[in-house]
Amino acid sequence: MFSPVHLVNTYWGVLLPSMVSPFGVYLSRIYAGASVPDELIEAGRLDGAGEFRIFSTISIRVMAPALVTVFLFQFVSIWTNYLLPVLMLANSNLQPVTVGIVGWQAQRGIGSSAVPFNIIITAAMLSAVPLVVLFLSLQRFWRSGLVAGSVK
Repeated sequence: MFSPVHLVNTYWGVLLPSMVSPFGVYLSRIYAGASVPDELIEAGRLDGAGEFRIFSTISIRVMAPALVTVFLFQFVSIWTNYLLPVLMLANSNLQPVTVGIVGWQAQRGIGSSAVPFNIIITAAMLSAVPLVVLFLSLQRFWRSGLVAGSVK
């Protein structure tokens, strides 16, 4: 499907299929229905805000915890993906860290070019560092009671 539009062996060939997940759409819909009160939207309309302004200034801010959660799920899914990059990227310079670690593991024990096991384990640990940093930096968005007191 991506070959006729020349997306094979490009980053877009890996990123485009991973952008939207059904789980993210479902979680966003459920969270929006539960956390954005209709009274808050009506108050925005009474203040003269249009639909886009209500969405961008009220709903998005109230839904920040769910959107950050969906973003983190998607990032972890893309970061740890193995099969799609192996199928879509033939150039070894475009391969992600997970494919490289599996390649090192396959070389382990093959002649003099064997990669020591401690280097493979260290690479696996270092590949998790961006995930930990992202989780720690985005945890401030998970707070409860965002709209407490907005509706009587």
